[in-house]
Amino acid sequence: MHGIFIRMAALSVLLHIYIGARVGLELPGGHLVQSIFIAWLVFSALMIPFGVAARMFEPARLSDALGWLGLIPMGLFSSLFVLTVLRDILIVASEAAIALGVLGGPGNWLEDSAAGVVGLALFGTVIGFFNARRTARVVHVRVPLADLPAALEGFSIVQISDIHVGPTIKRKYLQAIVERVNSLAPDVIAVTGDLVDGSVAQLSEHTAPLAELKSRYGSFFVTGNHEYYSGAAAWIAEVTRLGLTVLQNEHVVLWHQGEALVIAGINDWSAPKIPGVESSVVQALLGAPDAPRILLAHQPRSAKAADAAGVDLQLSGHTHGGQFLPWNLLVPLQQPFVSGLHKLGQMWVYVSRGTGYWGPPKRFGAPSEITLLTLERSLA
Repeated sequence: MHGIFIRMAALSVLLHIYIGARVGLELPGGHLVQSIFIAWLVFSALMIPFGVAARMFEPARLSDALGWLGLIPMGLFSSLFVLTVLRDILIVASEAAIALGVLGGPGNWLEDSAAGVVGLALFGTVIGFFNARRTARVVHVRVPLADLPAALEGFSIVQISDIHVGPTIKRKYLQAIVERVNSLAPDVIAVTGDLVDGSVAQLSEHTAPLAELKSRYGSFFVTGNHEYYSGAAAWIAEVTRLGLTVLQNEHVVLWHQGEALVIAGINDWSAPKIPGVESSVVQALLGAPDAPRILLAHQPRSAKAADAAGVDLQLSGHTHGGQFLPWNLLVPLQQPFVSGLHKLGQMWVYVSRGTGYWGPPKRFGAPSEITLLTLERSLA
């Protein structure tokens, strides 16, 4: 773990030096403005690794402080880095155009564009902060399923995902989510992983509102990759104590107005990296009746296996809808779907943008959501 931290710190320093050299030294306003910006970069470079690793530190007060002090700069850094790269691309293009006589002299282009990078990064970070810290909006999604029994028409599932209770998300934030979920009066509540970033000892007080979740047939939980970083066995026990049903490669059969509905759940896709733990759609559906099948799977990349196993609808999260730059550019390289409702073979896949946020309190262009999914019979 210490080796990872050192490598993270080294990378952070190198990337901040790049921003300082390409933007900081070309800002208008003279040495004072440039010095203030460079000082911020030094602070950011040093604190970001501590913010990312905040859950490793004790006591909780220290973990929380490091989280805020490291993750706020991380949000600004993410925008600064991407905009600096884009600026350099434009500089190369403009210099080529000047050399070819297409454009005139550069004028104040370097200073103006450097100021633009900082201004746009600050704007995106401030807006992103307010978007991340407010309670997630409700997104309504209708899912048309072939051969859905008439009795299951209108069956409702509320999905919450990727809340990441941890250094910057606490009880009050989760309490507001629970109250909004309960106001929807769903038939089922699905919690599709990455609930926490920290140990049970650190966070049990702040996850307590989950015990207040209310639905007709109960609340169901599957692990995300962050549960395995935070002590999955302890969290499975804690979530169970709070009244949720944890599905570990298994299923339950619900009866609604005389018709069966299968709710299955698998361990996170990355779980096989941990000795003795696997993620198996086949095992989860073993012995399931011939009825509509809904699978809770933290990562969308489980979808191919789910389609092959005869699942009708998979509910996933993990991607955060590409919460912030440059992460949103990398998500499509890792996952088959980023957000929203998609058809894969004979199955539907819905990917939540997440109900909280990971890392920096920043959401720009990818708002958090509480998803109300309603089953309906397909007209096709």
